[in-house]
Amino acid sequence: MAEKKFISRLAKKPIPIPAKVEVSIKDNAIFVKGPKGELKRMLNDKVIIEIENNEITVKPNLELMKRTSEAKMFRAMTGTFCSHIKNMITGVTEGFKKELTIVGVGYRAAMKGKTLNMNLGYAHEVNVEPPENVTFEVPKPNQIVVNGIDKEVVGQTAANIRGWRIPLVYGGKGIRYVDEVVRTKVGKKV
Repeated sequence: MAEKKFISRLAKKPIPIPAKVEVSIKDNAIFVKGPKGELKRMLNDKVIIEIENNEITVKPNLELMKRTSEAKMFRAMTGTFCSHIKNMITGVTEGFKKELTIVGVGYRAAMKGKTLNMNLGYAHEVNVEPPENVTFEVPKPNQIVVNGIDKEVVGQTAANIRGWRIPLVYGGKGIRYVDEVVRTKVGKKV
């Protein structure tokens, strides 16, 4: 079997390692350490990751493949791990951020220490504790910025905050991403 057939388009090019980043593989996990912190991800047995000459190559483990119909799954796994490794390198060098906007009369956010405190029209205030390696910023009372080095954790934290007040289609009140477009409907006319 030709190995090229089982490699995704992302895995065809090796991933370059920047100057200030250290990548190592230990105990079936990949560790990426950079100026902003360190990330760890467990490896799958369907991929082989090699580090040579400041480049990372991801290849499918063809010894595990029993039939050629599994080629699509192996190709998907190599592409997935390429994306994960690129996101880890970007996270420890530049970091990730998600920006949220609060829309609604009386809805606002503020910081109390490291905790995000929000008034969203409930009888109580909503307090959100940041996960590990994640920080919150509130530049304005109606803006929230979620910063971190792990793309998945930053995205999930922003989604959890948005889940406290999903934008309504009647009027558009709620928490939304900065680039999100909420299509509103016209309410009843009396």
